[in-house]
Amino acid sequence: MKWITRERPKIDRIACPWLIRRFVDPKAEFIYVPYADVLEQANILKAIPYDLPGVEYTHYDDQCTFDYILKKHQLKDPALDRIAAIVRGADTDRHDFAPQAAGLEAIFSGLSYNSQDDQELLALGMTIYDGLYSWAKHLYQLKHTQGGPVEQLLLQIYHQYLKQEKTKKAPAWAEALREMMQDQLDTNMSLNLQQASQELEINPAYLSREFSKYFDNLSFGDYMRKLRVEKAIQLMEADYSMTEIAYLTGFSDQSHFNRIFKKHTGQNPLDYKKSLRLGKKGTN
Repeated sequence: MKWITRERPKIDRIACPWLIRRFVDPKAEFIYVPYADVLEQANILKAIPYDLPGVEYTHYDDQCTFDYILKKHQLKDPALDRIAAIVRGADTDRHDFAPQAAGLEAIFSGLSYNSQDDQELLALGMTIYDGLYSWAKHLYQLKHTQGGPVEQLLLQIYHQYLKQEKTKKAPAWAEALREMMQDQLDTNMSLNLQQASQELEINPAYLSREFSKYFDNLSFGDYMRKLRVEKAIQLMEADYSMTEIAYLTGFSDQSHFNRIFKKHTGQNPLDYKKSLRLGKKGTN
């Protein structure tokens, strides 16, 4: 089977071919073309498009295409789950998902800088992911001091990278997105990553990767849930019913609202509302 995606791969677009060749289809062929040509060439070549908006094999919420392949093809392997967290963290700039994510991003950024040949990058990537799988399968419990100086070098790169990121000024799209989210406070807060990327005319994979840098180190989904919980608290003070609050803050059902609210505040909504009322009485 042929697979096709955007040119200049770095992380997910190399991790996915490795996963497919090693665990789904050993004879799979991978093609890289300019972004604008992917879907047209997919039809011509009868290839499966992946890791771009609007296709089956792509990002969903905080999950990468690598995660979707694991789910789609029912690949049950703890080592692959460990690699998935690293790939997800590297591809979305959420290095809190796995401490190795920063190192993986640094490696593939460097390889991409050194080579303009996408197939060469893929060949190098296959070797790197083979090594990563061996680590995830047999060596993941080793501490950094046991693993040797390589980990220390990657940690140094990671901390230097973080220092550079902190000095960055928020780009125009981040300010526009913040205003867009603020507007959602007056609706049922149904904005998702795909809608935001279309409105901003930004690739959703890029938006997902860059988002946390400018929004409290949270993913898009986590930040929207945070806004929903904050709005729910405001509505509690206005004495709306719990059913009304769940609807007005865009939750699919009451149990979902209860679960997310408790995760963010440590209390279920009813108990939180009672504490608000007691606090008001105490100030009277």
